[in-house]
Amino acid sequence: MPRYKLTIEYDGSPFVGWQAQANGLSVQHVVEAGIEGFCGAALKVHAAGRTDAGVHALGQVAHVEFANPVAPDTLRDAVNAHMRPHPVAIVAAEEVPDTFEARFSAVKRHYMYRIVNRRAPLTLDRGQAWLVNKPLDADAMHAAAQALVGHHDFTTFRSVQCQAKSPVKTVDEISVSRYGEEIEIICRARSFLHNQVRSFVGTLKMVGEGKWTKRDIEKALAAKDRAACGPVAPPDGLYLLQVDYE
Repeated sequence: MPRYKLTIEYDGSPFVGWQAQANGLSVQHVVEAGIEGFCGAALKVHAAGRTDAGVHALGQVAHVEFANPVAPDTLRDAVNAHMRPHPVAIVAAEEVPDTFEARFSAVKRHYMYRIVNRRAPLTLDRGQAWLVNKPLDADAMHAAAQALVGHHDFTTFRSVQCQAKSPVKTVDEISVSRYGEEIEIICRARSFLHNQVRSFVGTLKMVGEGKWTKRDIEKALAAKDRAACGPVAPPDGLYLLQVDYE
């Protein structure tokens, strides 16, 4: 059975998350319904990661197997047509070996978090970024974030609902940059714990406001205690940017 890699973009605002659930519409359901509308068969789509409710993606990756070969461009265009008017799009499709697994073949995941740092309310970016009214020191946030880079036990920054077998992960990079009113936080790692990036961002906001220091971040990490974490940032500003494969 031919296998296809799909690169998917979506606005997560109207969805309960990527994974199909009984309590509302999911991105997975929309994609699978689009595929069924195209080929007439109910096929399972497997994603690189389960983004939460309200989280967006510019480069989610999934794979699916068809009974018969199909031209990748036809697959992309036909499924997109069947997913309208939902804010989900397959931006690229390609045939891959049957050994390719969207989740398990991934070697790095890239996330971006957007903060709009201003007094005025959001209009065009409503639901697409976290509005923070108090001035934030992005340089201090970047410096403090380096305490979270490397191989650590991230229990403090892990949701109590996380199903990962171990809290130990290796974070390859965290950068915090300001572009006018917008602060952009980039996190890169092979994989992340549930709510890990949003926990990082909410804690780093405390640093940006001058309430915490880098030393406070180090103490929170060393505590290995969820209660030591700062507030969890809302899902609005989080984007799955890209998934890398060898």
